[in-house]
Formats: sequence, C-alpha cells, structure tokens
Amino acid sequence: MSMCKEDKGRVRGKKRKNGASSWLLVRRLHILNIAPVHMKLMEHLLFIGGKWIKSYSEETFPSINPANELVIGLFQQGNEEDVRAAVDAAESAYEAWSETPAPKRGEILLKVAQLLRKKKEELAKLETAEMGKVLPEARSDVQEAIDVFEYMAGEGRRLFGNTTPSELKSKFACTIRRPIGIVGLITPWNFPIAIPAWKLSAALICGNTVVFKPSSDTPLCAVELVKILVEAGVPSGVINMITGPGSSVGKEIVTNKKIRALSFTGSRDTGEWIAQNAGIKKVGLELGGKNAIIVMDDADLPLAIDGAVWSAFGTTGQRCTAASRIIVHEKIQKDFETAFCVRAKQLVLGPGLSEKTDIGPLVNRQAVEKCERYIDIGKKEGAKLLCGGKRLGIKGFFFEPTIFTNATIDMKISQQEIFGPVVSVISVKSLEEAIDVCNSIEYGLSSAIYTKNIDNAFRAIEKIEAGITYVNSSTIGSEVHLPFGGVKQSGTAREGGILGIDEFSEVKTVYIDYSSKLQKAQMDVG
Repeated sequence: MSMCKEDKGRVRGKKRKNGASSWLLVRRLHILNIAPVHMKLMEHLLFIGGKWIKSYSEETFPSINPANELVIGLFQQGNEEDVRAAVDAAESAYEAWSETPAPKRGEILLKVAQLLRKKKEELAKLETAEMGKVLPEARSDVQEAIDVFEYMAGEGRRLFGNTTPSELKSKFACTIRRPIGIVGLITPWNFPIAIPAWKLSAALICGNTVVFKPSSDTPLCAVELVKILVEAGVPSGVINMITGPGSSVGKEIVTNKKIRALSFTGSRDTGEWIAQNAGIKKVGLELGGKNAIIVMDDADLPLAIDGAVWSAFGTTGQRCTAASRIIVHEKIQKDFETAFCVRAKQLVLGPGLSEKTDIGPLVNRQAVEKCERYIDIGKKEGAKLLCGGKRLGIKGFFFEPTIFTNATIDMKISQQEIFGPVVSVISVKSLEEAIDVCNSIEYGLSSAIYTKNIDNAFRAIEKIEAGITYVNSSTIGSEVHLPFGGVKQSGTAREGGILGIDEFSEVKTVYIDYSSKLQKAQMDVG
C-alpha cells in the first residue's frame, strides 16, 4: 500500500515542508530583471499529490535569463526519492482518474485551453524571459498549447476504436482504447509550454496519471503550466512535477518499473540511453534533426529565401525542425547565397522582449560554446564562412546568424546537429543528387523543397527520408491535429492528432460470442 508524502517523510526522518508559490509581484519584477537587489529570489516548489512541497534534497538551482544572465528564480533540486513519491501519488490517483468518463476529462482540458488563452500574454513574456525566444514566437508557443488542449479535449468524445466482422457467425469483434497507467514525461527547454502541452493533453485525455520532468533551463514555464492545470480542475495526484537533473530525476523516471510509459523529447544520445535502460514499457522518443531545404533552379527565389531565413534562424536555430542544410541547385547558388547573406546580416539580435529584435539569445553559455566549436570545425574541414560566426561581445548568450558555403555531405557541419543559428549551403546538379544529399544523414525529421515543378515536388515527397516534408514552405510549422515525428535516428514517436492518442493509450481487442456454443476460430472456418 502506498504511503502518503508526509508519512514517507517521517519514515526517512525528514518531513518535508509544504508551501505554495507566492510573492507574485516579486516574481514579475525578477522576470523583468528590475527587482531591487535586496529582494529575496522566489523559491519554487515541486508539485506532488496535489501539494507544492520542497525536495527531499533540500537543495535548489537557479534559472537564468539568457538575454542578460540574471537569475529569475530558484527551483527544487529534485532527486530519486521525490520521483518515487510522485509515482506513489500518481498510482493512488490512477483508478479514479481512469474511471472518469473521457468527455468529463475533456471538459477539464478545455478549461485548461481557456485559461491558457486568458493568460497568453503573461505566459509569453515569462517564456521569453526564461528561454530567450522573441515575444512573437513565445506567443506562438502558448498558442500551440491552447490548440493542442482544445484538440485533445475533443478527443474525449472520440477515442475511437474499430469494429470489424468476425470470421464466425454470431460473433462481434472490436477494439477499444484503455489508459496505460502512470506515464513519465521528460520535456526540453526550446518549447517549454507547447511540448509539455502536447504530451500532457494526450496523456490526460486517455486517462493516465503523470510524472512530469521539465528541462532545468526552463522550470518556471513548467511551474506556471502546472498551476493552470490545477486551476482547471485536474485532481490531486493526476499531475506531478519534479524539477531537477536528468542524472537523478530523469534516470529514476526512465527506470522506475511502476511507470508504464515514457515520452521523451531531447537529444539523440539521451534517447539512445533511454532505449537501452527503460525496460519493458511503452517508450516514445522525439529526438534530433539535421533538416534540409532543397531549392531547385525553378524555385520562387524570394520565397525560398524567406523560408531559409525562418527555418535556419527562427528560435535562433534551436528547433529540432530547424533547417541547418540548404541544398541549392548550382544554377542559382550564387544568387541564392548573395540574397541569403544580405537577409541574415539584416537580422537584429537582442532581448526577445524588444520589438526591434529578430533573433534572441541561445539558451545558455554551453550552447554558445558549441556553436563556436562548430565554426572552427567547419573552417578546418574546408567550408567557407560567408557571414556570421561569432558571439556578440555583450551580456547574454548571443551568437550571429552564420552561413557556410562550399560544404560537402561528409563534413561534420553537414552531418551533426548543432542546434544554433548555423547553416551550411551545399551545391547540387540535379533533383536526384539533392535527394541523395538530403538523405545522407542519420536523422530524418523535417524537410522542404522549393520548386514550381509538380513532378519535382512529388518525387521529393516520395523519396526524402523524413517524417515531415513541406513543399514551398519552411521546415517548421507543424499543426496539432497532424502527426509530428521523424524516422531513422530522429526517433520513434508520433505526437499530434490521432497518433498522439496512440502514444498514450493501449488498444484492447474485444470478442463477444452470442452463438450459445463453443466456436473455435480458424478451426471452425472453411
């Protein structure tokens, strides 16, 4: 029998302190980095079993504004004990939540969407302060969360199974959906509201309970999202949130045998470790990308430039669907590169809350250093730097939009995920060569082709090895009612739409025999 959190604290000889996040004014001042230096930083708590509580570790870590490197809050350094307490809470809440009619669960999810809409601007500004992306993109992130909660609320009146004829007389056959149980969600920092929303909405509408670990780079966004779920009426224990490192919190979520399913979005290396260590549970992995845009010689060049700028430098290149390779037909390469560089140099770097800013900071110092390493690698490999390639000499984690040319498919800058505003231009002579170059990587997430030739478009759709292909559009812009996910090393999951329901439900096959006799399938046929 599961012990409640306070009992578990007593057993370990260190009863945890309960509390609730307060000092709203102070929090907002710190987000804007105008709080007086003598004011105490807000300490945020874990959410387990319907209560905001401190970690068993009694330690905290800071979240940093990447635009100015100031601390915006302190967060609990969760550990394995916290995860196990969260699992116990989720286990206790599972029966009641899974037996709640799905349309009733949908009503709660719809209220989540309504609250997100009401708080959209506040959440967007918070996200910009914590993650760094420009405010219009942060608004888009919150809107994506609104959209997916609205969509999954509707699934509460569907959750479709299938009916099919039986091979025997007087026998009915169908499938139904059942929740999996306790699911673990591990989410990244680059979409700190939208990606948790994709996973949470699908997991909850299917009747699962959740143990949720957000990125340690954006824990405040997760705290505020959980508050909205609670305000909307998600019952105690159904959603549990643990902040803290992957080495303890993440590892325990992955390996805990009571967690029946796991959904992870992050790096390929971490995904590989998860696949090797998760044990027998349902595992969905959304991993990296090294996405390409093919620009044919018949393309609408200004449109292709627009798409390349947005795909390469939107979110400062910190999207798994960002385009870091532009595969250009040799006939238009020079014109494309000239226009591409002009546009890149016009982009304004700065804090995401400024209306003048086009490109915000990278998420942390390590991301800047990684970009610098790849600039050196590209130069040593023989690629030519057309523009950019340096960090800005100001406070914050800013890095110039960077374009290489003369890149080849075997270069590291053409093969490895950089996750920053660094893109390589590769010249080709034909569509066939372009597709071969596009497919010459271990990843297969997103792709795009710019062409006016319908034959080119359909050949690309057929031959490109990717989970997503856009025609005459950028590599980014997924919609919540369509599946999202990749092939090859980009992962195993499909989130969004009905396939998002597949990720977080089990299919049960049901046979009803009303013949009043024993019928034997296969043996009583033919």
